[in-house]
Amino acid sequence: MKTMTCRQLGGPCDAPHRGDSADEVIKAQDKHLREAVKAGDASHQEARDAMKARWRRPKKSMDWYLGAKRAFAELPDE
Repeated sequence: MKTMTCRQLGGPCDAPHRGDSADEVIKAQDKHLREAVKAGDASHQEARDAMKARWRRPKKSMDWYLGAKRAFAELPDE
């Protein structure tokens, strides 16, 4: 199990996301951004828009995804 924060994944806060894989942490970040924006937290809107836009640009998305996976792999296990 490893932890990455919203900020480490491009967001504005230090909310922790824990998972056994980078994919689990990325999914938790996506959910966190959706919920924060839905609750009216404007500080998360830019990160949410960036997350949505990544999937419209496969090459750029893959660069971000591989970077997040590398960062996750470098973290120590908890």
